[in-house]
Amino acid sequence: MDERLKQHALGFWEIINKPKKEELQQYYADKYYQEAKGSYELEYTQEELSYFRAKLEQRMAILSRYFPHACSGRRLLDVGCGEGYALAFFQEQGWSVTGLDFSAAGVRSKNPGCQDDLVTGDIFALLEAKISAGETYDVVWSQNVLEHVIDPLNLLKSLRTLVSLDGIAVITVPNDCSITQRAALDKQHIDNAFWVLPPDHLNYFDRKSLSRTLTATGWECLEVLADFPVDWFLFHPGSNYVRDKSVGKAVHKARVQIENVLHQQPIEDVVEFWSSAAKLGIGRNITAFLRRGKAG
Repeated sequence: MDERLKQHALGFWEIINKPKKEELQQYYADKYYQEAKGSYELEYTQEELSYFRAKLEQRMAILSRYFPHACSGRRLLDVGCGEGYALAFFQEQGWSVTGLDFSAAGVRSKNPGCQDDLVTGDIFALLEAKISAGETYDVVWSQNVLEHVIDPLNLLKSLRTLVSLDGIAVITVPNDCSITQRAALDKQHIDNAFWVLPPDHLNYFDRKSLSRTLTATGWECLEVLADFPVDWFLFHPGSNYVRDKSVGKAVHKARVQIENVLHQQPIEDVVEFWSSAAKLGIGRNITAFLRRGKAG
């Protein structure tokens, strides 16, 4: 696969020489300093904002299956809330929301109305404080965080403690070392595992290894959704964004437009489509909906 990786007993891949905790903290401190200096100045198009909304509405459709009564008024904790789009969406639905992140730059830039719901600092210290205080939430939401941490199993166990007995966790990770990526390598459409990105990404999950990891850490997996399999574009020389980085923006735009077209169909049909995609192992990201199972 890649000489920088080793396979964990649960099936996911991880960087062989992970940084020490202090090194990773310094890396992110420097990174978030730069973000605060201006990398959040990017403006999204209306199509991109519609795409963000579409993915949130699809996930809400799943949550509504498990919260059939009085879905508003519930509590959400977003661990690694980034630019705050999930905070703003659930706030709009009448939820009480709390976001945790290392920096306020993203929320301040894109969803300033959520700044009062944001707590900044070392996410892991903030989580420990909430666990010590006995806090629980109806939904614990974590989008594209698990791949960044030194010990993903410990993080999943911590999140489990914060979910109420009848609550749901929503965990999104990149679908890496996937069947599509491996096929692109085998067929020589690409010549390297471009998705291996230390020190940003330290862990690499596909559908099967994520499921095993969740079960091992005390979760019961209820549903899994994929999103658009953008890696399919690697199989055509005119859209291979790894070999020709100049086509990357066009590929992203196509992905966004296709997702938005699909989202115009009945929401249950759209959710079923992305659920089937997840079962096939395709999609750039996979999102698991979980509740507390047996302790891991």
